[in-house]
This record gives sequence, C-alpha cells and structure tokens, in this order.
Amino acid sequence: LLLFFSTRRMFPPFKARISGLDKQAKYIMLMDIVAADDCRYKFHNGRWVVAGKADPEMPKRMYIHPDSPSTGEQWMQKVVSFHKLKLTNNISDKHGYTILNSMHKYQPRFHLVRASDILKLPYSTFRTYVFKETEFVAVTAYQNEKITQLKIDNNPFAKGFRDSGAGKRDKK
Repeated sequence: LLLFFSTRRMFPPFKARISGLDKQAKYIMLMDIVAADDCRYKFHNGRWVVAGKADPEMPKRMYIHPDSPSTGEQWMQKVVSFHKLKLTNNISDKHGYTILNSMHKYQPRFHLVRASDILKLPYSTFRTYVFKETEFVAVTAYQNEKITQLKIDNNPFAKGFRDSGAGKRDKK
C-alpha cells in the first residue's frame, strides 16, 4: 500500500465494519499512524528495500472520527470510513494533520473507546486494533505507474492526476 501526501487525504482510506457494540452506549472512534520499524526505504528494482536508519519521529496525533461520539447502533449500521484523515510531511503543520516522513513504513491503528464525551477520552479505556495488511510506505511521489493509475481510477480526489497526468499541474 502506497500513499501520496504533502497535505492529502489518505488513499486508499481506512474503512471498517463494526459489530458487537452495546447499541445504547456511546463510542468514539479514533485513528493514529505509527512507525512500523526504524528504517528509511527506497524503491529499487521494482521493490522496497531498506536505505538506512529512519528520520526522527514526528509528533503523534490522534484523528477523531467526525461522527464521534455516536451510539453503538449508529456505528454498526454503516461502514466506518476514515476518508477525511489528512496526512502531511510538513513538520510545522498547524492544522492538526497527521505528520509522516516520506519513504518510511507506517502502521495505522484503529481505536474504539466507550465514552459519551470527547472530554472523557483521557480517562477512558482504549481498545486498539491493528491490521498488518494496512501497513504502507509514505511517499510524496508514486514509485510505480500502476499505483498512479489505481489512484486515477479509484480516488475521487485525484483530479490533478486526471487533468494533466502524473500529478503535474499545467503552469499558466
């Protein structure tokens, strides 16, 4: 899984179907993204290879799903999508986006918290779920033409790729 960012929505977005919640209880859904290892990568001969030690970690930020808090019944009725989660490589970001280092491997983590109010989050018990298949290398430019085409075909936010190809906007 590869990702394009400077300040972009994560593509493909993380989605989950939830079951087994108390229908009347309120829940908050969150996501954060952590380093998967301590390496920097490069794309070489069609595959990702270690290219050295990782850059220093960026400050970690939790993304709270905008529908939080909602009842268990509401969460279980639909696929929970984190399509509004925005990523950046700007270490001076002031917008609360998730800051990642390009060419580093990351692991999204999904958190489920039984709480009726966001102010109660620090005092609540988190249930954390990690899906190994969601691990990705963060990039600022796709390293593979097939990934670029996948984004063009499936990402509604890939307008720049469709309009002028390969993510390069026409200069006026």
